[in-house]
Amino acid sequence: MKILVVFYSTYGHMYAMATAAAEGAKAAGAEVQIRRVPELLGEDILGAMGALEAQKAFSHIQEVTHQDLTEADGIIFGVPTRFGNMPGQMRMFLDSTGPLWVKGSLVGKVGSVITSTGSQHGGAESTILSTHITLLHHGMVLVGLPYTFQEQMKIDTMNGGSPYGASTITGADGSRMPSEVELAGARFQGDHVARIAGKLA
Repeated sequence: MKILVVFYSTYGHMYAMATAAAEGAKAAGAEVQIRRVPELLGEDILGAMGALEAQKAFSHIQEVTHQDLTEADGIIFGVPTRFGNMPGQMRMFLDSTGPLWVKGSLVGKVGSVITSTGSQHGGAESTILSTHITLLHHGMVLVGLPYTFQEQMKIDTMNGGSPYGASTITGADGSRMPSEVELAGARFQGDHVARIAGKLA
């Protein structure tokens, strides 16, 4: 089966989570592609945000195309949180998929979402759930992060993750990178998506 991981990242957190999800899908035997959505901000703005240097780490990743979506059996979307919702970059890309919707090109494909937030209650679940709405309009089969990934129940440390999908907490200044538990959640979800896509293919 073919799994596509398509992400948007400003400071590298979602790139790290997307890479972990891809590792999980590969471990399940899937052929995996990682793609990024186009950046809409200019270098001057990214520089002022302190993000320009961070983005060099994943600038080699090809930008996603509609064909990438249609060729995949399952798609994991790496969607960081902006005020409890997806960022404009991801929204713009998803809004461009109208021609795929008209043709029903994504109907029956597995769709899954991972995310990041600046704080522990910064909108991870609302971002995933609101992204699900678009995937449902495309007729995709939604897959989350089941409680068989028991690390999401940990209460001794601060970690992202919910049954809706893996997530990481970045800190208000973006200084916190994904923890091992959070990366493990993304790997588990990647594996889970690949196995379900294989059953449906």
